[in-house]
Amino acid sequence: MRAVFNMPQGPVVRDVAEPVRADNEALVAVRAFSVNRGELALLASRTGDWRPGQDVAGVVVEAAADGSGPVPGTRVAAQVEQAGWAELVPVPADRLAVLPDAVSVEQGAALPLAGLTALRVLRLGGDLLGRRVLITGANGGLGRFQTELASLGGARVTAVADPRHEKELTALGAAAVVAATADADSGQHLISESVGGESLAAALTKVVPGGTIVVCGTTSGIKTPIDVYDFIGHEGACLVSYLSYAHPQPPAPDLQVLVDLVATDRLHPTLGLVADWSQLSDVLGALKERRLSGKAVLTIG
Repeated sequence: MRAVFNMPQGPVVRDVAEPVRADNEALVAVRAFSVNRGELALLASRTGDWRPGQDVAGVVVEAAADGSGPVPGTRVAAQVEQAGWAELVPVPADRLAVLPDAVSVEQGAALPLAGLTALRVLRLGGDLLGRRVLITGANGGLGRFQTELASLGGARVTAVADPRHEKELTALGAAAVVAATADADSGQHLISESVGGESLAAALTKVVPGGTIVVCGTTSGIKTPIDVYDFIGHEGACLVSYLSYAHPQPPAPDLQVLVDLVATDRLHPTLGLVADWSQLSDVLGALKERRLSGKAVLTIG
């Protein structure tokens, strides 16, 4: 089989032996995978024959030996730890979600990391019905999922993004779109902060007393100095970190929730770019240069 390896000169495709599976792992023929922005940093740092890839979708070709998980021929989406950018990947049953006919493999591949992060970050805000929610970095794959999911939960969503994306974000449920966090209305009950720097500093001025700011990224690359006096007028507000790898529950149940929302036309992954995996280098370049809205998905044969 063929698989992507990350080398000092960049990702390359090589022939490799088929994977050895544990008893609880199904063998999945990958039909599509997506690239997450966080993987750009991993590709930059892990240049010694590392095999990347977390978000995949495809078809089960061999069921798990212990009887767990779906049978051969089942279409699935999955989140794996690594090595997902390959023709075949072993996946534990608790990391798989079944794709109904209404969900394409491209949509399935777009869901795992960004969709799970969006869902789980919003849950940290508790009941969203009638609450104000501020989403930074709203034009990305994560931000678009959060915008739509928060709106589904009954929140009044303010999306922070370039104004040229206002029409699309409004269609996903945003009640307002602003160019910067500093431009948002005050009184936000939950803020999903994935930018850092000035955006995080401004978020502290927008949260209600007792509200929650979830720090789930730092795409600006800028650290934010915070002083206790920044909380005057926002007393009791909480800063909470969300790191996807540290979530205590396996992906399968929540991933199935996301898949089912797509199947019933309530969640709409934005496929900003779909291309054959032979174009991986070009796609990575587009991500680095922020030329994409939503998710980048690569297909395999």
